[in-house]
Amino acid sequence: MTFVVTDVCIKCKYTDCVEVCPVDCFYEGENMLVIHPDECIDCGVCEPECPIDAILPDIDSKADAYLELNREYSEKWPNITRQKDPLPTAEEMKTKKNKLEEDFSPNPGEGD
Repeated sequence: MTFVVTDVCIKCKYTDCVEVCPVDCFYEGENMLVIHPDECIDCGVCEPECPIDAILPDIDSKADAYLELNREYSEKWPNITRQKDPLPTAEEMKTKKNKLEEDFSPNPGEGD
């Protein structure tokens, strides 16, 4: 089992989860984070740290659509291991629907 970041993170990018991850399995895109499913040890400490509930266990049916996205982009984007400020759009975007189709950026973030 692993955890995945869902589209709720897009244009928010809170990094509270990154700070608590014991294996540094988060990767940073321009406007969201992903978890490398082969590096995640299923400890679950990241899930309650996300202030917008963007992280789900892969056994949740809502996570199915995001497992491959997390796998693909965790191999393309830089690793992030420290907390940063959320994106300026975080508050207004945290409840927006259809962000994957409308707002996702495949561009990498800065990483550490």
